[in-house]
Amino acid sequence: MDYKALAERLLPGEYPSLASYEEKYPPRDLPKGAQVTRLAPSPTGFIHLGNLFAAIVNERIAHQSGGILYLRIEDTDLKRKVEGAVEAVKNALRYFDIKFDEGAEIDGDNTYAPWYQRQRAEIYRAFVKHLIEIGRAYPCFCTEEELTKLREEQTAKKEITGYYGKYARCRNLSEEEIYKNLDAGKPFVIRLKSMGNPENKIKFRDAIKGEITVTENDQDVVILKSDGIPTYHFAHAIDDHFMRTTLVIRGEEWLASLPIHIELFDVLGFERPRYGHNCSLMKQDGDTRRKLSKRKDPELSLEFYRKEGYYARAVKVYMLTLLNSNFEEWYLKNPEKPLEEFKFTAEKMSKSGTLFDIDKLNDISKNELSKLSAEEMFDFLKSWADEFGTEAQKGYFEDRDKMLKVLTLCMGIGGKKRRKDFTTASQAMDFIRYFFEKPASYEEYRVDGETKRTILEGFLAKYDPADDSQAWFAKIKEIAAENGFAAEMKDYKASPEAYRGSVADVAEVLRIATTGKANTPDLWTIQQILGEEETKARIGAAM
Repeated sequence: MDYKALAERLLPGEYPSLASYEEKYPPRDLPKGAQVTRLAPSPTGFIHLGNLFAAIVNERIAHQSGGILYLRIEDTDLKRKVEGAVEAVKNALRYFDIKFDEGAEIDGDNTYAPWYQRQRAEIYRAFVKHLIEIGRAYPCFCTEEELTKLREEQTAKKEITGYYGKYARCRNLSEEEIYKNLDAGKPFVIRLKSMGNPENKIKFRDAIKGEITVTENDQDVVILKSDGIPTYHFAHAIDDHFMRTTLVIRGEEWLASLPIHIELFDVLGFERPRYGHNCSLMKQDGDTRRKLSKRKDPELSLEFYRKEGYYARAVKVYMLTLLNSNFEEWYLKNPEKPLEEFKFTAEKMSKSGTLFDIDKLNDISKNELSKLSAEEMFDFLKSWADEFGTEAQKGYFEDRDKMLKVLTLCMGIGGKKRRKDFTTASQAMDFIRYFFEKPASYEEYRVDGETKRTILEGFLAKYDPADDSQAWFAKIKEIAAENGFAAEMKDYKASPEAYRGSVADVAEVLRIATTGKANTPDLWTIQQILGEEETKARIGAAM
């Protein structure tokens, strides 16, 4: 068969020489040992925890080694493309402080651009044409219906599904048959002519899992679709070579494709990057573990963490805890150090499924938020409210001094022990709502209506906003005694049957009337922040 003539018929026209691409995209001038890594999501609008998992690994390895992290957009599948998806990817990764050096919409070196795969179509076609010319690729005219029947036949026979061996129907078409199909205008794809034998095993050194064994590839995979755009398998091999990627960290679901990728690099004559396959994120579901699911688990999406207002550092701390077995110990010893100082290694990543526990993340988030100053918390909450908050919540920040007083109280700043009441921005904004909005509802009072009214009337009669906390509490004790409650806790503990309750019960009535809640930080301080007019209005409303 005249392969050169066939290549010209299938992909007519002149293409730059393959050597010219080597000159256009030269090896990078980087220090010895520097790693070039990448994140290469599809523009589907859904960026998930697994992407962040991989992004943190790739960012740490690249920057610790003095290398490069770049962002490539793998948009070969137009059916899945979502408008605004690239911006969503960038926003999500920016939120978690993933710093790219180069890439799509990144202000950096563009020597290795373009960063969108559809803009690199000419490069892929040049290499496809070369493979056809050397007899390592061929046109396939099978329809979707024929391929579906083929899979059904293989499934019925309990054989491996795919296009290989005797099932590769177009692999051995004669020259006459090929040109007859082309003259008839039949649509076609280009497939790799695999030379692999699944009986042969390949030893492979995985950057995470260590030495593994895979079989040779025998699948004649599609490398160029009927629209002239390559498949992911083919495009990624060419891009990783010409973007001079040295290390690819990806999910273990790609292990099944590893034989295909090994053969593609070999047939293209490229040196392979190192591959590392990280374990799947698992979730405890009753007595069993399962992979996090897009359909079942909202916490899989990175947008969930932005909308809920998780503190980015907290999420990164938890991710690093899952990623490197020695991180937790390091962080306990160095809680204030920049996370970048932790020496990350792929070898210490888990080799089996990693359990994702959102309760543990929440604990870490509470701890991280408790370390912030009132000013830092103000900035964090305002940033969240500006993007995700209600109009009322945005208004909380109009009086900066008031908000700082609220945060100082609620975080226990200046006290003996910092409070850890805040988990996320959305939860914190709900927590402090009563400082800015009148209670819409009240938790249940533990006294009857008449007693409640008597206590509140007594408070209004004695209330003086100029009182310090001691004078204020002395009046609460007086109200307690006047209504048959023990003014001193020691008296109540000694003879509980002699009283209707204690001064704590009286304070709780005032607390609920003021805030709607039975548990809050110091009530005197809350009323000082609210001011005389608002405090009296709320007590009156509660009556």
